[in-house]
Amino acid sequence: MGFSGHSVLRRFKPLLDRVLVERFAPEVRTKGGIMLPEKAIGKVLDAKVVAVGPGIRNEAGSLLPMSVNVGDRVLLPEYGGTKITLDEKEYHLFRDGDILAKYEGESS
Repeated sequence: MGFSGHSVLRRFKPLLDRVLVERFAPEVRTKGGIMLPEKAIGKVLDAKVVAVGPGIRNEAGSLLPMSVNVGDRVLLPEYGGTKITLDEKEYHLFRDGDILAKYEGESS
């Protein structure tokens, strides 16, 4: 695409009620320092919100607010979402209603 740096994220705007998230890296070591094999590492369901759409409109035409904001730490469903690669970094796009929960006091 020819984009570079963080300008890609600034220029990428999800539409409607979609949320772009970056999954947290999986733990590759136990607390005792033992390296975990790749097969033993579970799917990471925690993510940080990096971009949100404006929301959707109800039947009366009012904009329904999004339930998450940029910087929120959220819990994702095990399956679903659309994988997107921007600047060689992997992100996932979910609908606002597909996000299971957000961690209070965890936004940055």
